[in-house]
Amino acid sequence: MAMSRTTVLSSASIIIACLCAAPAVAQIFEGDAVLLSQRPAEVRPALMVMGSGHLANNNRDVVNIQHRDILGPDRQAQIEEVVAALAAWRPTRIAVEVKSGDQAELDQRYADYRAGRLELTANEIDQFGLRLAARLGHDRLYAVDWNDMPPGEIADYDWNSQAYEGDNLARFRALRSPDRARDAQQMVDGMAIGDWLAAINAPDYLLHQHRVYHDYALLGLEGANWVGAWHGRNLKIFANITRLAASPDERMLVIYGSGHAFLLNRFASESGAFAVQDASDWLSQENRGPH
Repeated sequence: MAMSRTTVLSSASIIIACLCAAPAVAQIFEGDAVLLSQRPAEVRPALMVMGSGHLANNNRDVVNIQHRDILGPDRQAQIEEVVAALAAWRPTRIAVEVKSGDQAELDQRYADYRAGRLELTANEIDQFGLRLAARLGHDRLYAVDWNDMPPGEIADYDWNSQAYEGDNLARFRALRSPDRARDAQQMVDGMAIGDWLAAINAPDYLLHQHRVYHDYALLGLEGANWVGAWHGRNLKIFANITRLAASPDERMLVIYGSGHAFLLNRFASESGAFAVQDASDWLSQENRGPH
């Protein structure tokens, strides 16, 4: 269909307006390129993503497990061991799974903790993030999450509505099998926190967990929409993390739900934005202990 000159000019105006309204671009520092794809390897900041289960048992995952006695002395000693190992990595910034619009609340929570006015909850942001930031003397932690409703209606993403259509039932039952939750529960119950974190951040384990999303994508268009929105959310998180890196010397530690770790590592590596550190290697037993 032919476009009039007025239409072209209007389209150009819209594009310019959108560009002006875009969020702040990623940092460009000495020796860097404008495009991440052209960033030289020698100026890529370091990034380590530590995926964690939600220790406060808030049922936020597709497969939920119970973390027992996180505030008890044994688990607390194990968490301190992990925090010591993370401190030895010397992160310059710590990013956590808090919506970016809630930065002020995160700042206040951290200030209260440093001032002795806040008792840590079982939440992994408290246990690892606040504790580590205070140990390192950081001024703040960084809220980088995006978790708003994607475009369209909720029904457009309701893969559950397709579970009983055609051949989907067998797939749906396999995806919701109690065996998956049982195996994950046995894993967390039978391991020290550091060993468990090292295990769930191993590349093979992350890939195995990530592959399940491709089965959800087969549950009708709704399933594919839902998986697409999941990828979109993680791209937004990645963009927020990338914008924080202000120099090649940055060492970015990201503490996030373990389901995000595969995609965040993948985006960080394939984009050329970061030099990615394997959290599983760093959290291995030889890297834990007194520091």
